[in-house]
Amino acid sequence: MPIATVNPATGETLETFEPLGSAEIERRLAAAEAAYARHRTTGFDERARLLNRAADLLEEDAADIARTMTTEMGKPVKAAEAEAAKCVKAMRWYAEHAAELLADEHPAQADVSDSGATRAVVRYRPLGVVLAVMPWNFPLWQVVRFAAPALMAGNVGLLKHASNVPRTALYLEDLFRRAGYPEGCFQTLLIGSDAVEAILRDDRVAAATLTGSEPAGRSVASVAGDEIKKTVLELGGSDPYLVLPSADVARAARTAVTARVQNNGQSCIAAKRFIVHADVYDDFRDRFVAGMRELTVGDPLDRDTDVGPVASERGRADLEELVDDALGQGATALCGGGRPEGRDRGWFYSPTVLADVTPKMRVHREETFGPVATLYRVRDLDEAVTLANDVPFGLSSNVWTRDEADMERCVRDLQAGGVFFNGMTASHPGLPFGGVKRSGYGRELSGHGIREFCNATTVWYGPTE
Repeated sequence: MPIATVNPATGETLETFEPLGSAEIERRLAAAEAAYARHRTTGFDERARLLNRAADLLEEDAADIARTMTTEMGKPVKAAEAEAAKCVKAMRWYAEHAAELLADEHPAQADVSDSGATRAVVRYRPLGVVLAVMPWNFPLWQVVRFAAPALMAGNVGLLKHASNVPRTALYLEDLFRRAGYPEGCFQTLLIGSDAVEAILRDDRVAAATLTGSEPAGRSVASVAGDEIKKTVLELGGSDPYLVLPSADVARAARTAVTARVQNNGQSCIAAKRFIVHADVYDDFRDRFVAGMRELTVGDPLDRDTDVGPVASERGRADLEELVDDALGQGATALCGGGRPEGRDRGWFYSPTVLADVTPKMRVHREETFGPVATLYRVRDLDEAVTLANDVPFGLSSNVWTRDEADMERCVRDLQAGGVFFNGMTASHPGLPFGGVKRSGYGRELSGHGIREFCNATTVWYGPTE
């Protein structure tokens, strides 16, 4: 895949980039190694100063970088501005809390006295150079939620971003440089996927994190496993959205629309499968379909647009194949089901709701990365939970109910990294984020995330005499 900015709203190629050659990659690896030797010895106050400065600069740049993201991958510009603001929030959160999250742990003396120690400490030390392989759908946020905790922990970063967001990738490197980070602390590598393996195998790279597709995660995990290097993977999701009899159906339906089409439907944590109890199914269906029909599909730079284009021609083709397969096997399109009229340029797809979906259809088990929802009617909570878990993924989940017993049952039985009641899934710096099953492993954000790329070191002190 060429490294290029291609406007998905028009299909126009705006700029192409030459991938880095082997000599430049070597120079950057050496710079990262040298930067880590310095950066790991800095204190939290200095790291926080740098990260807060980066946050200030990003806040100043928000309107410009939002337009860049929109032009490169098609998200509505209002959503891009919100993404930039979220990154600022996360940077400041880690600048404020990292020292506390990585503070030395002092086991109670009674717990270690039988080891012969006079005292013992657990100290969190950085691992080194971390390679981040990042996706295009949240081109700023996905990187910042890795970079902010990694840099605050004393690690340094190498970014291999998706090949269709090179301008955003280069902006990120420039942002950290302007904030005052020493050369090599954070570098963007404009390279193709074929160059990742050699970099990951390099002894100067200590670990890797990847957000992306299941095949990409499998590839990186395989190489890292062969080299015995730590990885964190956040892969696909096909999140369930359960609506149970005690739910506020009107609010659940309104939120469902946003939950499905956020980021033009291209979010791993977007609700995709709407599993509704028979008692409230008809009411929810009518409200949800009406809300999806009312969405404005159009130019993502227009502030009145709700849904922009899918990010690539291939992405839209994948979506069409899933929908056409379902329709061909008896599914019903309650709205949408194809390309919107009057949109001859760009890679637009209409907000779609599919009913009468069965397990034999691909859309039942595969992730739909675009504004397509599947709608199911269930008899009871048992059937809802079984259906919710009947996919290879386990990223997050949403449940609408006022019943505390239902809530406890869902927390116990839903196979997911998160359970969100009476609201849509969202990430927050203070809460761990990640999945189970084929959605990956490890956690980002919160204290769990910052400690993923740390060496939890046991420091044991024996008698001095």
